[in-house]
Amino acid sequence: MAIYRIKDFDPDYRNHFDQQDIIGYSLYSGDEKIGSVDDLLVDEEGRFRYLLINTGAWIFGKKVLLPIGQSRIDYNAQRVFVDGLTKQQVEALPEFSQESAIDYDHEEQVRGAYRPMAMERGMTRTAATGAYDRNSYQYDHDADLYDLNDRDHQNLRLYEERLIANKHREKVGEVAVGKRVVTKQAQVSVPVEKERVIVERTTPADAGRPVTPGEATFDQGEVARVEVYEEVPDIQKEAFVREQVNIRKQVDQDTVTSEDEIRREELDMHNQGQVVVENPDQRRSK
Repeated sequence: MAIYRIKDFDPDYRNHFDQQDIIGYSLYSGDEKIGSVDDLLVDEEGRFRYLLINTGAWIFGKKVLLPIGQSRIDYNAQRVFVDGLTKQQVEALPEFSQESAIDYDHEEQVRGAYRPMAMERGMTRTAATGAYDRNSYQYDHDADLYDLNDRDHQNLRLYEERLIANKHREKVGEVAVGKRVVTKQAQVSVPVEKERVIVERTTPADAGRPVTPGEATFDQGEVARVEVYEEVPDIQKEAFVREQVNIRKQVDQDTVTSEDEIRREELDMHNQGQVVVENPDQRRSK
């Protein structure tokens, strides 16, 4: 399971602490100051898992992880307490740096160092060695290391995801309407009239009769003229309005349904001995 710094998981995380940010609180083991809290780490479901502690001058500024269940937070004194933590245990812990990859192996080294502390304090809900592997491990196996309680962690809130529906205008396309000239061949038919001259040569009925003197003039160069006409097509191009285009926009109403998986944190309570605990959910239901 992935581990995140609280600021990377939720930039507004302070809203879950009543504006009481434990980052920067001093860290004490008993009455001895051993460092400070550098960061708070959560898993991918938003559950608190570790405090990143800076041991300062106690062990030359070494930074290590402290399971959240091993801490006790005093908001009035702005201190975080971890009972029984020794230098030897911190020296045995893997060092955390900005480049550190918090993977299963790193977490398992951390758990191995803190389990003896939980057992010494009479806690018995830690995992048994060899009862799990990297694929089957759950943080519930080490409830004493990771569980929160109302006494030690009053202001650590449980996260819940919700689907928030908003909308914004986004350009999804564009329609460009323009004109272009298309050329094609067109034909038009025009009926025309053409005149032609027909010359007919015939033999008259009185052919062969003698003519009277003076009737035959035999004029040289006599010509009969006939004017010939024909119609010629006069083809011209003229522009006409063919079509009008009106452009407008219309808003259509639609409903978009989105579905996603959301997470919420539930409170786990583990009681030991004969303890009477009033469930706040039961009070609200009365």
